[in-house]
Amino acid sequence: MKILAIDPGYERIGIAILEKDSRGEQTLVYSECFKTSAKIPFYERVQKIGTKVAEIIKKHKPRALAIEKLYFTTNQKTAMGVAEARGVIIYEAIQSKLKIFEYTPMEIKVAVTGYGKAVKQDVLLMTKKLIALPKNKPMFDDEVDAVAIGLTCFAIEKNP
Repeated sequence: MKILAIDPGYERIGIAILEKDSRGEQTLVYSECFKTSAKIPFYERVQKIGTKVAEIIKKHKPRALAIEKLYFTTNQKTAMGVAEARGVIIYEAIQSKLKIFEYTPMEIKVAVTGYGKAVKQDVLLMTKKLIALPKNKPMFDDEVDAVAIGLTCFAIEKNP
């Protein structure tokens, strides 16, 4: 089974496609950190995110979307923008008839590290131990977070 995992944002979006075979072996098929420019209007940034997600779904044909839930932040302008980006991502998943699974940051940290208050470095370290990450390219935090979200989906859901 193949899933699309996304760490949502509107400047940088972590995207990963993970696959789990019949033996339970997990593989990272594809990942990237998709960026939008602050120089274009926000509504164009959201449109570019939707287009990118639709392209990835069409190319990789995942069965499900695993996405991080939005949590309260003190910067409400950022939270609103991320909420709008999540909206277009979820819309594209629904249009493609994907199952949708949402996880809080704490659920992701517990699933990957075993500790709900783990720091980014702990998540990176454990993600590398749980699945082979590309050695030939650097990965942004957002991209690693997307992989961790996918691993969370495989750990929690019986049939994503």
